[in-house]
Amino acid sequence: MSFHQTSYPYDIAVVGAGHAGIEAALACARLGASCVLFCLSLDTIANLPCNPSIGGTAKGHLVREIDALGGEMGKAADRVFLQSRMLNRGKGPAVHSLRAQVDRAKYHSYMKNVLENTRGLSIKQAEITELRLDQSGAVCGVVTALGAFYRAKAVIICTGTYPGGKIFVGSYSADSGPDGIIAPKKLTENLLSLGLPIRRFKTGTPARVHKDSIDFSKLTVQQGDEHITPFSFETRGPLRNTADCHIAYTNEKTHEVIRENLHRSPLYSGGITGVGARYCPSIEDKVVRFADKTRHQIFVEPMGLNTKEMYLQGLSSSLPEDVQQKFYRTVEGFENLEIMRSAYAIEYDCIDPMSLDPTLQSKQIPGLYGAGQFNGTSGYEEAAAQGLVAGVNAVHNILGKAPLILERSGSYIGTLIDDLVTKGTNEPYRMMTSRSEYRLLLRQDNADERLTPIGREIGLISDERWKLFHVKQFQCAEEQARAEKTTIPPTKQLGDLLEQNGTSPITEGTRLSVLLRRPQITYALLAPFDTSRPDLPPDVLEQAEIRVKYAGYIKKQLKQVEKIKRLETAKLPPDIDYSSIANIRIEAREKLSKIRPASLGQAARISGVTPSDISVLMIYLEKRKKP
Repeated sequence: MSFHQTSYPYDIAVVGAGHAGIEAALACARLGASCVLFCLSLDTIANLPCNPSIGGTAKGHLVREIDALGGEMGKAADRVFLQSRMLNRGKGPAVHSLRAQVDRAKYHSYMKNVLENTRGLSIKQAEITELRLDQSGAVCGVVTALGAFYRAKAVIICTGTYPGGKIFVGSYSADSGPDGIIAPKKLTENLLSLGLPIRRFKTGTPARVHKDSIDFSKLTVQQGDEHITPFSFETRGPLRNTADCHIAYTNEKTHEVIRENLHRSPLYSGGITGVGARYCPSIEDKVVRFADKTRHQIFVEPMGLNTKEMYLQGLSSSLPEDVQQKFYRTVEGFENLEIMRSAYAIEYDCIDPMSLDPTLQSKQIPGLYGAGQFNGTSGYEEAAAQGLVAGVNAVHNILGKAPLILERSGSYIGTLIDDLVTKGTNEPYRMMTSRSEYRLLLRQDNADERLTPIGREIGLISDERWKLFHVKQFQCAEEQARAEKTTIPPTKQLGDLLEQNGTSPITEGTRLSVLLRRPQITYALLAPFDTSRPDLPPDVLEQAEIRVKYAGYIKKQLKQVEKIKRLETAKLPPDIDYSSIANIRIEAREKLSKIRPASLGQAARISGVTPSDISVLMIYLEKRKKP
């Protein structure tokens, strides 16, 4: 196809304005690069095509890390949330995760407004059909369906589930992206022609239903937290919930209807060929895989304050519309349920993330970056995290600056990207706390301590925020030190309190830190007996308490990190000919040659590379050092 030779010059072009594209474009523009952001429709910027929520188990960690680095997702969620809850409070602080139900329309409006008011950022409604490469094989721009050429030194693809999108509802299928938006095919064809490894994944979403057709008296109300923790470390002032969620359950009648109609599901009839996420199965998949369960939980969640649409989390399906209507109405409280948007499954094109390096740049095409579901992940939060990293690295590449590569031991974002480019994924990748070896260090409460200095060094943290960060870290350190030297005298009231909480009384003055290390005892419980306690913000007290309570475990995990860092600092030259190294197994040679790890640490995490292979590589590196 010919295109207009009159080009529009930019430093960076970002394709797709979902959660990955937004963070990528904002990072680029805020770092001084001229950036153009393309979307299929301006009305789908920051769309929430699946559940109208931000955060969740491990995902909440990602949002706080994005914010700590200077991203936008946390601020947006704080501005438009309907209900906020801290998940896993009954467990240790390593797995506490924030989740907020948000207003879908307001989230879109907030993000669109931020983009429109960001200097150096242009927003264009256009379908990108082609990447253009220069004579060296590096990216030099993109072409739109209308034939316009946009010159760019780097391109970041953040196309979500739109490329090659195909929706399924029973025997019906159609080429479409989420919410009926067009499913572009030409870009996929172009990427394939360039030799990129494109794959087919699948996801799904439940029906949206009319609020007035639900009998909420038969459901269990789920209220938000009384004391709300914001996502953003910049958010100030009291936050309050404005809506409730509810819980319903499927039953044997529901499962019976589904089993009787499995032959009409494209998931079981062979219509769907894309690979779906194991951790987010459809209701028909749950009924088949967990046949012993008599019920499955459903979360009834509002889509916004100015709409009657409700989202039924836990009931995604690709069954025909008539079957959906039938099995939904077997649920207590849903007897008269009115479907506004039918549930559907969707297949889409994505890239094998093992074709990317740790900066999220293509190993085959210099200047081409990927982020979000294009890289084989699922979830808004995973997408936004990758977008931020890809945006920073695109700018750094253009400026000749050192790349941003976050370590596994320092962030969930680092874990996410390392997993993708080192291990790959055979299904839509979802972040979970269990994926990290360093959970106690990578808590959501200390995301700012871990990452804000990096965000400042990059240039995404303002002077004002940097000052506030230092004040908080000083207060945390001072309070931790005070807890270590403050003595609490024994009293009858304290003894009674300790016994009531399942631990023995003290008979002599005991340091506050020693009492806090008792599993049953919290800072709040000891407040009446801790007379010298200063008036500090809740987040400072929380972090100081965790530092004191888990000091021994944190110290142990830090030692593990130092041991692993020795492997991470042992860099592997990019020109190594693994086939020429004796005593490395054939499988390991193939994997190392394909992935080309940057360090011994990354090589050690590759499936199929054994400790003996790493030992051989260590010897090889030592020999290379000798003159």
